[in-house]
Formats: sequence, C-alpha cells, structure tokens
Amino acid sequence: MTTRVRRSVLSTVVSTALPRSLLAAFSVLALASGNALAEVEQFSLKGNTLHVDTETNDFTITALGNKSFQVIYLTDDGGKSYLNLPAMALPAETAINNLDVSVSETPDAITLAYNKVAASIDKQSHAISYSLNGEMIAKERDGLSVSDNKVSLSFALDEDEKLYGGGQRVLGMDRRGNTMPLYNKAHYGYTTSSNQMYFGLSAVMSSKHYSVLFDNTASGQLDIGSSTPDELLFSAQGGRASYIMVLGESLADTVQSTVAVTGKQPLPPRWLLGNFASRFGYKSQDEVTSVVDAFNTQDIPVDAVVLDLYWFGKDIQGHMGNLSWDSETFPEPEKMISELRNQDVKTVLITEPFILTTSKQWESAVANNALAQNDNGTPYTFDFYFGNTGLVDVFNEAGQDWFWQYYEMLAAQGVAGWWGDLGEPEVHPDDIQHTWSNAGLGNKTVSGAEVHNGYGHQWAKTVYNNLTALQPDTRPFVLMRSGFLGSQRYGMVPWTGDVSRSWGGLKPQVELALQMSVFGMAYTHSDLGGFAGGETFDAELYTRWLQFGTFSPVFRPHAQDNIAPEPIFHADPVKSIARKFIQLRYDMLPYNYSLAFENALYGTPLMRPLAMKYGESDWFENAESYLWGDALLVSPVTSPNQVAWSTALPEGVWFDFFSDTRYQGGQTVDYPLTQDNFPVWVKAGSFIPMVNGLKRTEQFDVRQIDMHYWYDNSVASSSYTYYEDDGKNPASVEKGLYTKLYVRSSVDENAALTLTLDSEGSYIGMPKQRNITYVIHGLRNKPQSVSIDGNSVPVTWDDKGKTLSLAFSCDYQQSVEVLIM
Repeated sequence: MTTRVRRSVLSTVVSTALPRSLLAAFSVLALASGNALAEVEQFSLKGNTLHVDTETNDFTITALGNKSFQVIYLTDDGGKSYLNLPAMALPAETAINNLDVSVSETPDAITLAYNKVAASIDKQSHAISYSLNGEMIAKERDGLSVSDNKVSLSFALDEDEKLYGGGQRVLGMDRRGNTMPLYNKAHYGYTTSSNQMYFGLSAVMSSKHYSVLFDNTASGQLDIGSSTPDELLFSAQGGRASYIMVLGESLADTVQSTVAVTGKQPLPPRWLLGNFASRFGYKSQDEVTSVVDAFNTQDIPVDAVVLDLYWFGKDIQGHMGNLSWDSETFPEPEKMISELRNQDVKTVLITEPFILTTSKQWESAVANNALAQNDNGTPYTFDFYFGNTGLVDVFNEAGQDWFWQYYEMLAAQGVAGWWGDLGEPEVHPDDIQHTWSNAGLGNKTVSGAEVHNGYGHQWAKTVYNNLTALQPDTRPFVLMRSGFLGSQRYGMVPWTGDVSRSWGGLKPQVELALQMSVFGMAYTHSDLGGFAGGETFDAELYTRWLQFGTFSPVFRPHAQDNIAPEPIFHADPVKSIARKFIQLRYDMLPYNYSLAFENALYGTPLMRPLAMKYGESDWFENAESYLWGDALLVSPVTSPNQVAWSTALPEGVWFDFFSDTRYQGGQTVDYPLTQDNFPVWVKAGSFIPMVNGLKRTEQFDVRQIDMHYWYDNSVASSSYTYYEDDGKNPASVEKGLYTKLYVRSSVDENAALTLTLDSEGSYIGMPKQRNITYVIHGLRNKPQSVSIDGNSVPVTWDDKGKTLSLAFSCDYQQSVEVLIM
C-alpha cells in the first residue's frame, strides 16, 4: 500500500481557510517548530511498519504490541540518510507479526492503528499524536530532530501532568520542572539531593498513562518542563534517532506494558532473596570463612558472600584488571568456594571493566584487541583513581571474548554470582573509540560520548548471554551498578551506588527504587546501612535501614569496613533485632518469591508506588511509603529518635503486620514506634504465604506452607495467587513449569468466612501432597465452628493474639473449602 500526498496541500488549506493576518501568524509559528513545514509526501505499510517520506525526514512507525509504537528517523533534518546505532531499549526479537494493523487516511492525517491504540501523523507537519480508545493521550511538539551531531525529541505537556522519569535521581517523585544530565555518573556519598547518579534512564512515565522511551545511549539531557513549561525535551550528542511510545489504561497497565516492550526480567535464582554477607571488603580466605562461621554460630541466616576487589589484590590501587586470585591471601579459592557451597552459601565476585597497565592481564588485553582505542587504533589509556588504565571494549566481539574467558575460568571454580562495578563507566572519555561488532556500521567506530549510557547494558548482556550458554540449567545472578532501558532482560540487579551512611542517605531510597522499578529495574536496592563515610556507628540508623531492607528486593548490607556492615559484629540489641528481621525475611520467602514470579510473568514491580493501586491524584508523588506486593504497605523510618511514625493510609482497613492492631484507612495515622518494630501494614483481605525457621533458601520445603489471612467483615471477597516451582529451572516461566495456588475468601451477611483453595500447573519434582496451615488474623472471638469440605476439624485459638490456626493436608490438584463461623 503506497500513497502519495500532494505537496501543495499546506498552501491550499491555509490560503482557503485563513485570512491573511492569521496566515502570517501561522507561518511564524510553523517556522518556530523544527518540523512544522515538513509535509508528508508518501507513505506505505509493510507488515507492522508504516514508512513515511516527508520533505525532510523519512521515518518509520512500527506497531510493537502492548499498546506501543516505535518511531525511527532514517534521514536527518536536511534529508540526508542517517546511520542509526542499534536499538538497546528493545529486545532483538521485538517484531510482532500477528497484530491486526490498519492504516487509514483523511485529508489531514494518516493513522496507523491496532487494537485500542493509534498513531496519527499530521500531513502538514508530520507531527505524531497518540490515542487510546479514541482519546488523544500524547502528542509530539517538535518531535524528533536530527542535525549537527545532535538528536532531540520534543513532546507537548499538559498543564496538570505529572511525570516519573530519569531513573536514579533524588528530585522527588514528580520530576516535572527539572533538567537533568543523561550521563551515567557516580555520585559518591549522596544524600537528599542528586541530579545525576549511577543509572539514569532516558524515559518518562506520565500521570496521563503513557511512557516515552528515548532509545538513545549518547551523552545528553532530559528537560521535563523546566526550560519550557509545556515541553518534554530529550537531547543527545548524536546516537540513535528513535523512541518508543507506550500507552496504558492506568498507571499499573502502563508499567506492565512498558516492561513487556523493553523485556521482562528473567526469574532469578531463589537465593537472591536471602541474606548477603558483603563489605568493602574481605581481605583473605580466612576472613571469608570466619564470617560465614559467625553467621552460623550466631543463628543468623545467610545465603551468599560477596567479595570486593581484594580477591585479586592486597591493595585498592594498582591491581584492577588482574582478573585472577591473589594467591597469597586466597591460596585455595576452589576449596573455599566448595566448602561454602556445601553449606548452601554462594560466592559472588566483583569485576570491573578497567584493565590497568600495571595489571597481570594488560599485555594479553592489548594483544587480543580487547580494549577501546584511540583514533589511530592503539589502546586508549588514561589515569583514574585506581591507576593508569585501558577500558574493555564490551561492544567489540574481540573484547567480549577476551573478557569472557576470565568469567568462564571463575565459573569453573564454582563462582555463583557476578558483580559488575564501575560500569557507568566511572571514567569514560568522550573521544574514546568503540568498535561495535554486528551493528551494521562497517568500519565506523563509535565514540564514548555516543554509547556511554549503554556500556553497562552491553556488559550485562555479554555476561548474561554467555552464562546462559555455559550453564543452561542455572539462573544467572548479575549485580550491576549501571545500565540502560531494557537492562532487566539480562537479569540485571541494580543498586543505588555509594550512598552516604547517614539518615540523609536513607531518606531517598524509596524514591530511587520506585523510579527504577516502574521502568523494569525491579530489583533496584541499596547498600543496607549505608556505604560511604560515618565515623561512629549509629545503631538506630543501621537498625532502621535493615528493617527497610527486609521489604526490599535484595537484602545486602554493604559498607566501607571502618564500621562493620554485618550484624554479626554488633552487640545486642542491634544484633538481636537484625536477627529477628533477617529471619522474617526468610520466613517470607514464599511471598517474596511469588513477587519475583509476578515480575517475570507480567513485569509488575516488587516495590510498587501506591499510585499503581490507589489512584494517581492522591498518591503519584508519594515517596514516603510503598507497596511490597499488593498486600503490604511499608513506610520506612527515615528520621532518628521518633516515638511515632506518621503515615497516610489509603482507603480500607489495614492491620499492623506485627501486632494485628486494626487501622481504618483514608487517613493519616501515627504508628507507635519501638526499636524492634517497623511501620508495615497488611491490607484487610490479604493472603501472605510464609514458612518458619529457614536458615538458607535452599532449605525451603514447598510441601510446608503457612497461609496467613487477615480477616475483616468489611472485605466481602478477595483472592491471591501463589506461584511455585523448583527455584532453579531457567525455563520455568518460558515452558510453564510452575504451579499456581489460588486462594480466595468470601464473607457472607452473617460474617461467616469461607476460604477456598485450588491449584493448576505442575513442574518436574513437584511433590504429590502439601501440608497447609491457615493462620487467620483479625478475628475478635474464637469461632463457633470450623469445617473443611463439610467436616468439622480441630483448631488452635490464640486468645492473646486473636489468631486461629488450622492445619490440613491435600493433594496438589485437590480443591479445599474451609468454612469458619
């Protein structure tokens, strides 16, 4: 289908419809806009892609599914062919062939539509507007522009519109009114304000339920209505001329569609949800084994030990790039790893992409063309904190292959997890040259400025893809400090960098995690307890941060070791409180693992803004609280010496997770604080599966589940889906090798409670029976009768805690009904 549009359409429409004075005004406005006079000349539909030619820019719009479109400019503003870098925000297999795509034409516009969404191109200006269910949701202002080594993207903003965006920044949840660099950069010791950090995102998500994803990795800037109040403007120093528009029915739908388009996070290994022993850093093999022994003897669960840079050198400076064990301090690393593995403790190692000229591998890296180069083809070297260095060219196959050989050797020794640090990269000269293999660029190299924000993404891609090939039966663990849109599809687990060990460092952690999670980086977490600085130990700060970590995607205390980050080195009551909350973390493994399953299936974050469930008008800007799944509302204590913590609760009935005290929502309440409790509420009608007493995630027995339920007669019905698999199979989601346990509640007019249980699905090794204990909270008196499938059963009633417990066994495919009267 090809249609040519007459070039005279603009002059015809204007001269016949407008008086001369308005025509002159229109011309001025049109000239002020970069693309206002670029008429559409012809268009054609090929598959899901609409090809559009204008007087200046030729471009394509592709229907991607998930209520989204991709726009790519093929020529610059002068009509010259433009060489785009490959897409990073989208998976390689994005093209969808079964969409019912249509193109329609009116005298004024060309519209590409499918399902409920449409992209309409104005014939006079080629500006694109986007609609959902017939209602325009978003529109280009000046659209894409490509000129003079600059790529920009301009959208119009409504007056009352609020926006998430930019990734890791400390600016408040509504980022409107801010200008921020699009350049990943370390911010050591940040606290309550930061405009530039480790992991930026060239994307926004609007309260009008759309996302704009600027698929450009170059150094640039994001201006969200700061310079011009009604304009959203991305700009970059060259790079790819493309963006993705995602539309949604609601904020939650927009989040899910955005993640579906950029790629869902693979299901992680179950041990990711355990406790990590980590610091900067363990300096010897003996120290590592003694730390794990201390966790064991002090009865504190632990699942992994993380080794910082001392594994390859005795000093901080001079050794980066050795990529092999320091044989004096770690004389028998394989024995150490094996002994830890026999205790179900995983070993995680740090690596960095900098190869010092003083390191053991420098000559090998040079000989194998593994490093980014100068213009003359020699390795580009520069000085930074750790020494004089080169940088691995992770875009180049030679660099990837050379770097990977060291990961492969370490994997053979038993290393189970991979920590990529300094991957912004921390120092990355603008004029350093990368050779991007298989990018269709011929002999053309790309500069550091053009690909800076994609470096960590490409590094993670290399590690993840090679690990899945090397260990096809293992789920990779890839901890990285920096990446790009879509990095989650390579299993990336980001953290929020070298945060100040202070109350100011703790305060922004909810904002940072939520801003990342809505764009797919659902495992964003902080160094619990804080990393940088701190001359004396602040017991309350440390305790509150670990309590918050209990309800975070990753539980990893990590810090400079002048103050121990591990609870084993602190006295009571700090240690006993930490033990209690770490144990709670393990007890909640079934619930937390189900959250990981939801994320892998649907892209739903583990930490969720309240606005995803309770309405944007009231909650869009809230960064004081968050939802941990749908059941729990968490409000971290971020100020010292508090006797009560003020928290706004959404409508409904809420229970204190620790005391079962009932709260009426729709108001701000004061939560009474003690040093060993924490502001966590459970929504009435919620189910939370738990277990008791795990010391390792490997000990989890899927046959034993305590299903907690919070009853209130104001909730007529509720439901919950619990997901379960073997915890290890990388193909669980892809091949449907998991089971779903459906639990539902209903309360009749006499306040009788009915709980039903059904299941579907199976996986290899699934046991035939499970033992379930229902624990019912919120009852005021002991029920008169309890029956299972019509048969009366014995129960346990805790009169002090007002909880009812009943245990039963059932086959995996068996339906069970419990009636409590």
